[in-house]
Amino acid sequence: MGQFELIATTTFGIEGVVKREIINLGFKVIKTENGKVTFLSDEAGIAKANLWLRTADRVLLKVGEFKAFTFDELFDKTIALDWSKYIPENGKFTVNGKSVKSKLFSISDCQAIVKKSIVENLKKKYNTSWFSESGANYTVLISILKDVATLTIDTSGVALHKRGYRINSVEAPLKETLGATLVLLSYWNKDRTLYDVFCGSGTIPIEAAMIGRNIAPGLSRDFASKHWSLIGEKIWKEEIKKAFQAIDHNVDLNIYASDINERNLNAAIENVGKLEVYQLERGLPTLATSAGAAPMIGFLGTVIGMIRAFWDMSNAGSNIDVSILSHGIYTAMVTTAAGLFVGIVAYFCYNILVAKIDKVVFLLEARSSEFMDLLNEPVK
Repeated sequence: MGQFELIATTTFGIEGVVKREIINLGFKVIKTENGKVTFLSDEAGIAKANLWLRTADRVLLKVGEFKAFTFDELFDKTIALDWSKYIPENGKFTVNGKSVKSKLFSISDCQAIVKKSIVENLKKKYNTSWFSESGANYTVLISILKDVATLTIDTSGVALHKRGYRINSVEAPLKETLGATLVLLSYWNKDRTLYDVFCGSGTIPIEAAMIGRNIAPGLSRDFASKHWSLIGEKIWKEEIKKAFQAIDHNVDLNIYASDINERNLNAAIENVGKLEVYQLERGLPTLATSAGAAPMIGFLGTVIGMIRAFWDMSNAGSNIDVSILSHGIYTAMVTTAAGLFVGIVAYFCYNILVAKIDKVVFLLEARSSEFMDLLNEPVK
């Protein structure tokens, strides 16, 4: 596996919290600066960092860093980097940029030059003059601070504060990353009671529940690097599997939330419900796929068995014996029976689980409605 420099971008002032998270995940921190923490990782660590970091905004893959006072310097030093190590021939990439206190202050020009230099680099590496850009997305960021250019590729895609559980929002909602920061900075732990009196859409209680149960904040969403050939589907599946296995389902949490605004409470209840429903439904797609694929695999075995039987018949010529046919037919029947058995069992299990989940969702909605009706009753 390769070794990469990753940059976890943060809100100013919480770099220490992000650094502590990174260290607790087992990564080696190189340096901490305003708004970012740089650390070392391998391919699996890219997936792990995206899945587990609660307070970081994004995880960027550092490609290179150098001083650039002119556009010619920016072009020459960018084209000298090994972009083919990260971006495949069919990769679709865009370039975003920012510049602070630097001679190269025209962001649009910097973006255009970096884009052109990367294209020229890849043309030479892949020996082609045209790219289909039909593959995964790669967002390149050129950041220039005091004439030092840092080139990175965004591994997260959508910002990490978007966990995937927020259905409804409220006016001036608290970002999930800041909600997690407040919880981590407080004296709260899973053995203590948490009461958010002004919960809004429920961000702080939900983040506390995820921390208390050790639920990775990125389990309900997608990431840009999840589709990269650099990392591979196998590594992502393994890290996601580890994250699900790490969830503590047995812990009893005492977390309470309230708000004077009915709309805020409705939003909080729906957001919590979304998180719970996702946990219930996470294995259903695999079960549904098994139910549909098993009979097809059994049918494939039937075809293979029959082909083998007829092949044996053709080789036997006029000396055809029942025993010659039996092996092929036996293979066909066994694979058919096995496929049907697995498919039927998976189909029944899938429908039973769907029915139970629908019942849980119905009960959640009913209890939520009863709770809101109770709040709206006039005081006697």
